Amino acid sequence: MLKTIALVTVTLFVVVVGVVLAYAATKPDLFRVQRSASIKAPPEKIFPLINDFRSWAFWSPYEHKDPAMKKTFSGAAVGKGAVYEWEGDKNVGSGRIEIADTAPPNKVAIKLDMIKPFAAHNQVEFRLEPRGDVTDVTWAMNGHTPYLAKVMHMFIDVDRMVGQDFEAGLASLKAIAEK
Repeated sequence: MLKTIALVTVTLFVVVVGVVLAYAATKPDLFRVQRSASIKAPPEKIFPLINDFRSWAFWSPYEHKDPAMKKTFSGAAVGKGAVYEWEGDKNVGSGRIEIADTAPPNKVAIKLDMIKPFAAHNQVEFRLEPRGDVTDVTWAMNGHTPYLAKVMHMFIDVDRMVGQDFEAGLASLKAIAEK
């Protein structure tokens, strides 16, 4: 009787794991997280806050997650070629971002290379679209989703997790730009 229960339990476990793995394989190969905010300021006032990594200390949610984070700036002072590297605690990990393209005052494209807690290579983009006396600012991140990440995404809602950070950052950016 005990052997039968053990066999059924193991079989059920194998089936459940198999279903999870098979379902993960059907998930998209690419992901995108995006949030937007309307800011009552012209793009020319908002753009420099994004295009200069040193200004991120005023609004980026990641700066506040680990105040002791080690930061290094290199490359261009602002705009294309500007580089920001960080090493922090488990809340921010470590990595590198570089402004890959900029179109003042409407777009900043960034190459993101995460090192910890796991390696990832994604693209981040900020778009600023004027609409009357407000500017719609969109913060988006996209990249490839390897199979292991597809499995993880079944248990961790990356859109919600990263999206909350984007929402907090956009709210801080709004507060600063509207002063």
